[in-house]
Amino acid sequence: MGLWFFALTLERFPMHVVQQFLTLYIMAVFLVLVVPFWFLPGARTIIAPLKLYVIGWHELCHMLAAMLSGGKVTSVTIDPMLGGCTRVDGGKPAIILSAGYLGSTIVGGLYVLAAWHTIGAKIASFFTAVGILCPLYKVRDKLTFLLAAFWLGLLVGFWFIDHASPLRWYALFLGIMHVFFALWDFTDDRLFKKTNDSDCTQYALMFPKTQPHHWAVGWILFEVSVFVAFTFIGLAVFKMPTSQMNLEAAAFLPT
Repeated sequence: MGLWFFALTLERFPMHVVQQFLTLYIMAVFLVLVVPFWFLPGARTIIAPLKLYVIGWHELCHMLAAMLSGGKVTSVTIDPMLGGCTRVDGGKPAIILSAGYLGSTIVGGLYVLAAWHTIGAKIASFFTAVGILCPLYKVRDKLTFLLAAFWLGLLVGFWFIDHASPLRWYALFLGIMHVFFALWDFTDDRLFKKTNDSDCTQYALMFPKTQPHHWAVGWILFEVSVFVAFTFIGLAVFKMPTSQMNLEAAAFLPT
């Protein structure tokens, strides 16, 4: 009865508003779904290739900041269960540490924005494919390779369904994984005692008068602000019904 009433209510709105409601609804669903998929045994194995991409990008941001600030990267660890770790000699520690969360949040916001239009999601899919493939050079177990093939196959398959519109939801799911990385990182560290410390813990070690949860609150508030900002940009810019979006998507790299 509730869904029926909701559907009747939406019929009174313009089609582009209905499309925006749908995007916001799926966004809310994904915000809930990412939690068990990131943390729970079994579920987190399923998205291991996506986690490798998200963690790998986070560590790459640390690496780039280290090299640009005069430091030298001595080792890098990327693991979907243990988290990531980049060890550096020299450079500017505060800049290097901040680059990880900042890079993850901005890229996550761009993915969220891309999810508002199929063309944006198509463009994002190329970065996603590269992001899934690159960390595989450090992978040794066959299951992760098989799961990576599954997620890549899904990515390719979505190009041929309904003018590639399912790519929007793929981009949105990854965007939420990226943009709230500080939340996943800190929770993994404090509640599940992962091997590699969270960046929040590293901040507390760098600034002894602070606690990890102080940094977690600050970064999570920043991430929420970025997420909300990109969501409002999507609402403001992409005011079109599904039919128009499909026409535009069909003209860009048609499949």
